[in-house]
Amino acid sequence: MKKILLISALLFSVNGWVNDNNITEVQITMSDGIKLAADIYWPAEADKKNRFPVLLEYTPYRKDESRARNYSLYSYFLERDYLVVRVDMRGTGNSEGITIPYEYSDIELDDGEEIIDWLSKQEWSTGSVGMFGISWGGFNSIQMAMRNPPALKAFVALMATEYLYQEDVHYMDGILVAGDSWMMSNDLYNALPGAPDFKMDEEWVNNRFNIKPSVYSYMRQQRDGAFWDRASAKNQYEKIRIPGYHIGGWYDGYRNSLPRMLENVQAPVKAMIGPWDHYFPHNAWPEPQIEWREEAVRWFDQWLKEIDTGILNEPDFAVYVRNYHPPDPSLDKVDGFWRWEDKWPIERIENLSLYAQADHTLSIESNENTTHNITYKPSIGLEGGGPTMWWGSIAPDQKPMDEFSLVYDSGILDAPHETDQKPMDKFSLVYDSGILDAPHEILGRPIARLRVSADAPRANWVVRLSDVAPDGKVTQVVGAAFNGTHRISAREPSDIVPGEEFDLNIELHFTSWVFPKGHKIRMSITNAIWPMLWPTPMQMETTLAIGGNNGARIDLPIVPSEKKDKPSFKKPSPSPTLSNYKVLDSGNISGYAAINSIQYDQDTGEAFGVATNTGATQYPWGIERFEEEIEHRTSDDNPAHTSVTGRYKITEELKDRTLDFEQNVEFKSDEENFYLTFHRWVSINGELYKEKVWQEVIPRDFQ
Repeated sequence: MKKILLISALLFSVNGWVNDNNITEVQITMSDGIKLAADIYWPAEADKKNRFPVLLEYTPYRKDESRARNYSLYSYFLERDYLVVRVDMRGTGNSEGITIPYEYSDIELDDGEEIIDWLSKQEWSTGSVGMFGISWGGFNSIQMAMRNPPALKAFVALMATEYLYQEDVHYMDGILVAGDSWMMSNDLYNALPGAPDFKMDEEWVNNRFNIKPSVYSYMRQQRDGAFWDRASAKNQYEKIRIPGYHIGGWYDGYRNSLPRMLENVQAPVKAMIGPWDHYFPHNAWPEPQIEWREEAVRWFDQWLKEIDTGILNEPDFAVYVRNYHPPDPSLDKVDGFWRWEDKWPIERIENLSLYAQADHTLSIESNENTTHNITYKPSIGLEGGGPTMWWGSIAPDQKPMDEFSLVYDSGILDAPHETDQKPMDKFSLVYDSGILDAPHEILGRPIARLRVSADAPRANWVVRLSDVAPDGKVTQVVGAAFNGTHRISAREPSDIVPGEEFDLNIELHFTSWVFPKGHKIRMSITNAIWPMLWPTPMQMETTLAIGGNNGARIDLPIVPSEKKDKPSFKKPSPSPTLSNYKVLDSGNISGYAAINSIQYDQDTGEAFGVATNTGATQYPWGIERFEEEIEHRTSDDNPAHTSVTGRYKITEELKDRTLDFEQNVEFKSDEENFYLTFHRWVSINGELYKEKVWQEVIPRDFQ
């Protein structure tokens, strides 16, 4: 652990509306003298002379602007005699210092250790600290547990993974994510001065505004290795000696971590997975929602208060089993049921192998040898990747781009809406089982075992598992992609030898699904899933071996029918609200720019799609608005020339001035390189105040 030289705090109140709601502000001085800003949330009527166990949430997501969210979220813990402390990371929000260089740096985690130590030593603390958070706050809860600071007694990580390279938002499945809302916005938000003063002096310019966007760091790390290992628990689970509770969602992109944690961590572990996207389960979409904070309190009571809550006597894993639903992007509730599982892996799971046949069916037996070919179509994939592009969310309404499209006066090919996987399947190798004579439940990670070749040195493979209903609707169940240059090693990639066959075992993402009687199971295989993942640069054709010992098959983890106990979770409790905060425009349901259709530009021969989002929130000091637009373009004729251009604008309407913080991002490629440009500027009352441009050419490294 980093030696702590100096830690102090200054308690103060800057606005009455803070203390009126049992929130006090604090500065925590790090060993290098930098002060980190934090809010302490107190139980109602709390005697400041009492001692409480402390829960920490530690992110860069600006504590002052998130007070309404935090007050509502933390109330459940406050009512059960916990203090909750929310800390802005170094160089973000109201904390001092240079903006953190990238996610999960040693700077962030070293500060985290000092924060936990300081919290444990305050007169209002029992000395026991718990950590929790969703997304970034879930990631660094796991990472802090790898460091095992003495005062950290337990953590709860929601919608987070411990495997940074393969599963974070930069290189999903080992392939470059093709530019999303997070890429466009995160560094701009980190560059904002602290609210409510928005002081824009030279210190702010040097420490935030002029700091090079973190995206450049990730772009230089296109293969697995030490950069990603630094904060990944995968393959070093023995470092975690702190009890952890992991919560995931079937429509969240980080769900793979749950079974790995249950299987590999020796410290006490519990897990829960429900039918949710990237949300806290008490206000999640889709439903059903549950009061997850009750389970978190039981977990923290067990380890921070040393109360036997009975949670250790319960099975390790609570699973929401998904029943069939049609491919409906407006789905509000996922049909299914809760079930306890004692541990992971589940001993009663049986493997069902379905072999691809020459006639494009799936069968339990391998058959005649043949080879199926597919021509690479870089522009397909929206249906598989989803609107926010990370193997999460529910597939959008899509306007399929095919020969049946209609030509309109705009010169853009367009077509009636589709709502399932058929547009992508049209350009895939598709294999269907026979009609099922009984329900088939799967739980786990199906494995596609393929023998393939390509006539180009770079190729990716994408496998999707779908449910084909009697009415012909095709619902994606799960999928995964694989970078063919990683077939031997993701740390030492190597070019594909054109025409040479090789084996791939592609582990699909963690899933649950019940295929009903009368439905079919479908496996679809292709070489692109754009705009989620960046296309490989060359036109090509790939082959798939069918039949014999190495022919294509999908291994399904089948759960035999068996009566099992189920958990009884509480329904969400009403949460208090904080006055002077009001959402004026909530934007997209996901919170991110979402792409809902792909179109074809006859003039350029390019496929393109535009993702948009807006939002607005009223704060005690003014109104904040944001707007974003991201355009993705690629070409089936020349996929090397793929591009993403994004525009993100944040407007702060304050009492004395209006501030516009804007950032344009241009990200494009050719066969050899990526070209990344960030243009950032800020205006005061419409007049340009500062601007900065970064440009870099980054060689493609087996992407």
